[in-house]
Formats: sequence, structure tokens, C-alpha cells
Amino acid sequence: MAVCARLCGVGPSRGCRRRQQRRDPAETAAADSEPDTDLEEERIEAGAAELGSEWSGRSSSPSPPPRCSLLELPPELLVEIFASLPGTDLPSLAQVCTKFCRILHNDTIWRRRCREEYGVCENLRKLEITGVSCRDVYAKLLHRYRHILGLWQPDIGPYGGLLNVVVDGLFIIGWMYLPPHDPHVDDPMRFKPLFRIHLMERKSATVECMYGHRGPHNGHIQIVKKDEFSTKCNQTEHHRMSGGRQEEFRTWLREEWGRTLEDIFHEHMQELILMKFIYTSQYDNCLTYRRIYLPPSHPDDLIRPGLFKGTYGSHGLEIVMLSFHGKHARVTKITGDPNIPAGQQTVEIDLMHRIQLPNVENLCNFNELSRIVLEAQEQVRQEQQQQQEGRTEDSEGSGPPTEVREPGNEGAAALKEEPVQFVLPVGVSSRNENYPRTCRMCFYGTGLIAGHGFTSPERTPGVFILFDEDRFGFIWLELKSFSLYSRVQATFRNADAPSPQAFEEMLKNIQSLTS
Repeated sequence: MAVCARLCGVGPSRGCRRRQQRRDPAETAAADSEPDTDLEEERIEAGAAELGSEWSGRSSSPSPPPRCSLLELPPELLVEIFASLPGTDLPSLAQVCTKFCRILHNDTIWRRRCREEYGVCENLRKLEITGVSCRDVYAKLLHRYRHILGLWQPDIGPYGGLLNVVVDGLFIIGWMYLPPHDPHVDDPMRFKPLFRIHLMERKSATVECMYGHRGPHNGHIQIVKKDEFSTKCNQTEHHRMSGGRQEEFRTWLREEWGRTLEDIFHEHMQELILMKFIYTSQYDNCLTYRRIYLPPSHPDDLIRPGLFKGTYGSHGLEIVMLSFHGKHARVTKITGDPNIPAGQQTVEIDLMHRIQLPNVENLCNFNELSRIVLEAQEQVRQEQQQQQEGRTEDSEGSGPPTEVREPGNEGAAALKEEPVQFVLPVGVSSRNENYPRTCRMCFYGTGLIAGHGFTSPERTPGVFILFDEDRFGFIWLELKSFSLYSRVQATFRNADAPSPQAFEEMLKNIQSLTS
């Protein structure tokens, strides 16, 4: 009633003040004769106000204008006002009065809400043919499944993945993003639909599984909680091919690796068979997804953080996330492999220890690069030991390989740095020979290595190489291997972390799943 009173201009007395002001003298006298305490108090207050006005003279400020009720506004203006409000507030507004409820059935309001809140750019008028209104689309499709919009990591063994759930026209579609074919790290990402949700009738939304080669079929989605949901295919026979497992495996090799079975028969066939078996069996059953956020960006970051595609030796290309954390930067695996699973921190960069590479002639010598990196590792070890012992003496005389810098201006410094020539040392392997031949900055870092099944994991020294705003690399000293990373240029909606604390918590959660 309080809301209705504010909207309609009704006071605590019986009836509207504006109606009382319009009464003729006879009605006023009749009303005054009634023993109404509220009216008597109002009359006394009005009389006191008149006396005060006469006492202060005609120069006093005029009395405030009478209230105007929203109910007196034209329906066209009310439609415009209601259409500018958040869709989640409109159901409460419909309970105010019958007129508001009737106006809120206007599809113009809900069409605007679909467009402004969820980016629906389709011509929603064509829904009239199917009998589905924009209000149905908003309430039964967009608002109902709003919690699954954004970026997700599927729980697929050690391999993980990247799922982007978006509003696409009049559908909600889950797109699985895949890295380019090895070793073309600069190529755009590949993607394919895994499921879609649409509203073909007024009763409820329809969920369809898109996995396999036989078209959409019946599926199910369950929102476990805000940051977790699961999918299940109800017709897994649609995932099978007429040629059996062999045809499925060949098709998978062409799609995922861009190569035929004969091309890679001599390369890790046991590993590929295991990967395909796990990948297919997971999609034949219920699959769980956990939300991931894009890293927050700060002006003093070395480069803009985000998602990158990286080469990983015989494992092909994988998707990683670069994020900055004060004195350190981290590269976290979004997709994984049998050695290092998804969610693990594959590279850590020490932004306090910059490495000055030798000239190109000396850089070709792997032993020279190894000497510089190991000296940097020793300096880091000594500083950590001093911190543990509570000492604060300066670490001078450690040699010229590293330059200790206070964090806070790395981004601006990187832009001002003149590019220097870069070449991989002799003996360092790289799946992509088309790496940049100039770089801007280098830092000491460590990389995570492990045996098959994430056995005996350890961090080994290496060099982080910043090439430009969209590319960086890492030399794994012990493996004599080079990984090149290129930025994922796709735009992802609903993927920003609500706070830095939420992003840090997300990193801990995805790492704990594989620890």
C-alpha cells in the first residue's frame, strides 16, 4: 500500500487531497461536520499555515503545487517509463494496480529489455507467428538461464576447455572454443556449438545437444548453483557414426588436429587414442562446467592480460590465461594435456628480476643463456632466503644479469622500450619457427614440468620474452624448448570478474580441482 500511495499520490486521509481541493463549499461543510480526526488535524494545520503566511506578508514563498499521480499520465508515456526500468523490477511494478499490470503486457517494454539487457538484436516481431511474446522470451529464456551466460571450463579429465555461453539471436548457445591447428598460433580460434536453448512455444524453453554429426537432439541443463551447471544428452546414439569408432577417430583427427591418421601415425598414437576416448566418453555422460573470469586489467600491467594460445611441444596448441599479481605474473592453463592438467599454473614470471639478453651472436650459444638464467635463479634464491631469515640487507654485487625493478611502471616502460634482435639459441626446439625476431623485455621465470599423469611435478627456471602487446614466449631451460603465445582476439561478454578477490578465488578453485 505504501508503494501504491506514493505512485498514486494518496495521503493518509480518506481519499485524494486533490479531490478534496475540488469540492464545492457545500460538500466541504458537510465533510467538516463529520467527526473525522484526520480531517480536523489537516484543517488546523492549513489554518496555521495561512496565519503564518499572513504574518510574514505577501513576500513569503508560494505553497507547493499539488501532487500529480502517475495514473494520470498517458499510457504511451507510462510505456516509455516502464521500458527504461530493469526487467527484474517490472513484476513488482505490475502488483501496484490493475492499470500498471495491463500496461506491462505491452511487448514494446519487453522488447527493449531483451535488447538492452541481453543484446538481442533480432526482429522480435516475427515471434508473433509462433505465438511467443517478447515477455515470454525475457522471462522463460533469457532471465531463466542468465546464470549460465559467460565463460566456463568443462570438467573433462586433464584436458579442460573453454566454453562461451552467449545470447545468439533468439537462442542461447554454448560455443566450445578450440585453439588453431598446430603450429599456427597466430590463426583465429576455432569453435563449435555444444548445446543451444530456444523458445518455440509458450510453455517452456527447449534444450538441445549439438554434439555429434547428426544434428540437434534432446538434451538437459541443470543449474547446480550460480557458478556451476551441468549438461546431459538424452540421445547419445546421435554421437555415433555409421562407420564406428574408427570413422569417429579419423573425423576427430581432421577436425581437432587438421591432419589425417596417416600423417601422425608415428607421433604419440597411444596418447591420442586415450585423449579421444576420454573426450567422447565425457560428452556421452553428464558434464559439469565451472565459471571462469577474465583477469582484471590495470594501467601498470606489462601488457593487457587475457587469454592466449600457446605451443606445447608434442601436445600441440593449448589455451592459457595471463594475469598479473603485483610483483609476479602467472600463466594458467585453461586447456591441459596428460602431463600438466588444465587449471595448473604453467609459468610464473618474476617482474622484479629483468634479464638482459646478450647480443644475437652470444644469444645463439645456449650455454651463455643458461648461465644468465641460472645466475638470476641464484639471486632469487638468496633474496627468498634473506626474507625467511628476516634480514633486509641489500643484495648488491650479484652480477649484471638481472635488474631489480619496483613494480608499478612496467606497462609504460614496455611501450617505451626499443625492440632488440632476438633469436633462439642453437639446440632449443620450437614447433613454430615463425616466431618474432625482435623483443622488448625479458624476465626471469619458472615453468611447471611433470611426467605423464602429472607425476613428479617441479618448477624449473626459464626466460619470459615479451615480443609485443599480443605475443610473448617462454624458454624452458631444462627441456630446451620454446613456447610461443598469441592473444585470443575474440570478445567475450559476461566474463569480467566482479572483483579482484573473486578472480583470485576462481584461480584457486580451478587449480584445486587438479591438485
